[in-house]
Amino acid sequence: MAQDTNGVKDAGKWITEANPKPSYTVLIDDKHLVTKLYNMVNVPTGVWINEQGRIARPNEVAFADDRFKTFTGMDSTPYINALKDWAEKGDKSAYAMNEEQLRQKLATNDPGIALAAAEFGLGEQLYKSGHLTEAIPHFKEAQRLNPKSWNYKRQAWALSDSKRDYGTTFKDEVDKIGGSKVYYTPPDLPAEKKP
Repeated sequence: MAQDTNGVKDAGKWITEANPKPSYTVLIDDKHLVTKLYNMVNVPTGVWINEQGRIARPNEVAFADDRFKTFTGMDSTPYINALKDWAEKGDKSAYAMNEEQLRQKLATNDPGIALAAAEFGLGEQLYKSGHLTEAIPHFKEAQRLNPKSWNYKRQAWALSDSKRDYGTTFKDEVDKIGGSKVYYTPPDLPAEKKP
C-alpha cells in the first residue's frame, strides 16, 4: 500500500518502476485512511490481521527486503522469517501476540491522535482544493498533536518547501533524533519460539 495525498500522480511511479514488479494489486491511499485507522506513524509498516479479522501483531516497522539496510542498519530477514512462521502456524506462532501482549502494545485512545488525524485531513482537503497556504497551519497542528507521526511530517513537507514553511527538513529532523540508525524502532520479535 502506498500513502500519498497526490495519489497515483506521486505514488504511481514507485509502483510501476518497482523491480521486481508487484504481482499483486497495490492500494494507493490518498486519504491516509489506513494510517488513521491503525495509527501508523512511519513507513514501511506492517499489521498482521488473521482470517477472522483479529490483529495478530499491531503496526510496526516491516521491511520486506534490504534496500534500506544501509540507511537503517536493519536486516529484513528476522521479520520475513517471523511473517512466514505466522503464515504457516497462525496463532500458534511464537510471533503472534496474545490478548495481553496486544493490550500492552496498542496505545490507549489518545484524543490528541484523533485530533491530529482530523487536522491532517483538513490540511489535505485544503491542499487538494488549491489552498496550500491555508493547509500548512493544519499540517503543523497535526504534527504537534501526534509528534511521533513521521507520516504526517513527510507528507506535509513533500507538499511544500519544508525549510521555508516548517523551518526544518526531513534530514534535519532525523539528525535531531540521532540519525538514520535510530529512525526506526525495530520490531519486538521473540528470541525463542513457543513450544
